[in-house]
Amino acid sequence: MIAPAAAPLALLGDHAAPDRLVVQRGVFLGPSPLVNDDLYVTVKGRADRARFRLQLAKNATASTNTYFGRFAAAYWQRWTHAREVRVTMRLAAADRGRVQLVASDIAGHRRPVDSAAVGDGAGAAGVSVSLSVPLDRFLDGGALWLEFAAIGGGLVVDQLEWTVAAPDHLRPVAIAICTFNRAPDCAATVAALAADDTVCDAVDAVYVVDQGTDLVADQPSFTATASRLGDKLRYLRQPNLGGAGGFTRGLYEVSAVNEHADVLLMDDDILCEPETVLRLHAFANSTVEPMLVGAQMLFLLNPDYLNVGAEEVHPDYLVHGQRVAKALRNTSMTRKHQERRVDAGYNAWWTCLIPAEVVARIGLPLPIFFQWDDVEYGMRAREAGFVTVTLANAAVWHADFYWKDYDDWARYFSTRNSLIVCALHTELDPQRLSRTFFRQIAEMLVAMQYGLAHTTLSGIEDFLDGPAGLADGGQAALLQARTSRADYPETIRHDAATAPVRNADVRTVRAYGEPSRMRLVLIKRAVTQFLGRTRPGVTGITREDAHWWHVSLFDHAVVTDASQGGVRIRQRDKARAVALLRRTARVLRRLRTELPRVSQQYRDAVPELTSRGNWERLFGIDGGSPGA
Repeated sequence: MIAPAAAPLALLGDHAAPDRLVVQRGVFLGPSPLVNDDLYVTVKGRADRARFRLQLAKNATASTNTYFGRFAAAYWQRWTHAREVRVTMRLAAADRGRVQLVASDIAGHRRPVDSAAVGDGAGAAGVSVSLSVPLDRFLDGGALWLEFAAIGGGLVVDQLEWTVAAPDHLRPVAIAICTFNRAPDCAATVAALAADDTVCDAVDAVYVVDQGTDLVADQPSFTATASRLGDKLRYLRQPNLGGAGGFTRGLYEVSAVNEHADVLLMDDDILCEPETVLRLHAFANSTVEPMLVGAQMLFLLNPDYLNVGAEEVHPDYLVHGQRVAKALRNTSMTRKHQERRVDAGYNAWWTCLIPAEVVARIGLPLPIFFQWDDVEYGMRAREAGFVTVTLANAAVWHADFYWKDYDDWARYFSTRNSLIVCALHTELDPQRLSRTFFRQIAEMLVAMQYGLAHTTLSGIEDFLDGPAGLADGGQAALLQARTSRADYPETIRHDAATAPVRNADVRTVRAYGEPSRMRLVLIKRAVTQFLGRTRPGVTGITREDAHWWHVSLFDHAVVTDASQGGVRIRQRDKARAVALLRRTARVLRRLRTELPRVSQQYRDAVPELTSRGNWERLFGIDGGSPGA
């Protein structure tokens, strides 16, 4: 039985602390066959892996110098009270066995720091082994891991735990998952959490905020999961208010029940690693001061690959997702290790723990529906004195960004929300911003992406109309962004085999090197397009060659979509390009003159926009009318 949303939830106060705090477990097998087990432990020789048990055959060796096997020593030394870490395990050796605790430094140099050996006297039951090392040589980088050897016979490793001195109490934590019509994915994520007894015991509540019509509650697996979680599970339905509204509902509900409880925000469509929940929660319980603690993102379609070690935002240029200096990006974590500690500017909400103190100090997120909501909250938290840490060796798998086409309705929210967020947190330069947008839109027009130009301009226009546009939480904007693009044929994705072009007429033309003088090339391409001096016929263009400076050479292009699931057909339309160019001039003129005034309007509106009362109205709580 799923507990109704209205039922009171007795989130506990601070939990009594154990003698030692488990901050990481020995995990030897991933949560899915899709995952490379070498992200957990690497083995030479024969071995039998289970989730928390490793059995090595005679003369085999194993190492946890892997993504999930490493202990992020640099982060623990820099941000927490811990000054020593202890590793305990049970070892059962048929003949002899050896384990070494090994450290690295910022350059990746290997140094053993402790070791133990066991003989056949351990028997089938095994013996307990404990290794430890002070956390005093890892400030700028370095990690810890274990190396095992089965000598003369088999070796079994289990009950492996990394522990630190426990705080005097443990903070309660609830998980909040936001979902919209991804019922099977969401049900699978909740089931993964429920299947891990240790994680279930550590978590006080799981909120599922369902904003869709394909309901998670209708999934058979969710019913079974609900029985397992019992009254810890809270299932809520509300209007579609985007990720901002879904995650805010979790923050709202938890802080209403217990103002001292942390909230772990988690996407619905991830491949969940429950161990990450344990690691984030343990880290948050050990920090010197409250801070946001985020997980890293591994690619769902390329599961070995890390998106980025840590991210920051460059508000002057309206860009987020920027790699922190020296952080790894798009890197196989079976081939490389993150030795450096890199400090994040914010963490995306695929999985991120928000401490209770942040909600109490800065309030709730902005009702900007989708994109930049997590960025803004992280920026606002830092201005209030709260650091964000993206914890190494703690991750979930999330859909790869580069499989999503840039020419999409989401570009509206990316444009509008980037302006809102950056206007709140920096003094934007109207002249520079106008030049940047003009360049971007000009590139779209010569590339025959008229719908994308329209979507971008709509985002700027709605930003300039002020914060009143956020009154309904983004539902009207979503509808307009999606429906208005139907007027632009090149926004439609077609099946490549049945696209409305004659296959025999399509000739693929490859790009040959990036031009060196981009501004001059852009002017030349614009003139070529305007005068109709483009190459005639139907040209096929691969995704990797779909640069504006290449597509703009042609009159009619069939371009592979980033999803690799179809093609977009772009065709030169001089009248439409001229109309959009004139609209661009008008909009950017407004931007140059109105930006300071509009920025101040948004700043003045923040207290009301982020208030509990405003969100209650959007949620439809206490008789409020959603979206009124």
